[in-house]
Amino acid sequence: MKERPILFSGPMVRAILARKKTQTRRVVKAHKWSDAKHAGVDFPCPYGADGDRLWVREKFCMAADGHVHYAATDQSLGPWKPSIHMPRWASRITLEITGVSVEQLQDISEGDAEAEGTTPYTAPAEMPAYKPAFADLWDSINAKRGYGWDANCWVWVLTFNLISVK
Repeated sequence: MKERPILFSGPMVRAILARKKTQTRRVVKAHKWSDAKHAGVDFPCPYGADGDRLWVREKFCMAADGHVHYAATDQSLGPWKPSIHMPRWASRITLEITGVSVEQLQDISEGDAEAEGTTPYTAPAEMPAYKPAFADLWDSINAKRGYGWDANCWVWVLTFNLISVK
């Protein structure tokens, strides 16, 4: 079993803590993916495999009393340090990977979009629409990097269980 860090935004941390988020999708770096496919070799997921653990990096700050506080659940403090700078000892959330696959982004099912922790769009007397909500969430995070919804890039699909919260 290996442990690796993974970054999540405040809303996604709250969805994990509420046990509404059990999947995440991350862009497969195109040059590595195409090289591996061309060579006919398996391309290991950089986030891990079944049974590996992920420790969540999120915005945080250290209070004067030495305690770690988290922006996702305590907006009253600050200044906040970016999640990329969170050390392992400050992480409060540990996840266990239970599934890894690769798919094109737009192949996400309505159920998987719900497992991504999105808040669905709804209209009166209609079923919740998780997939369009996920598409907008995806664009808000990834479009500026050239991986928007319309690019329909290949993504790692990680399914996980929340195993501990400090």
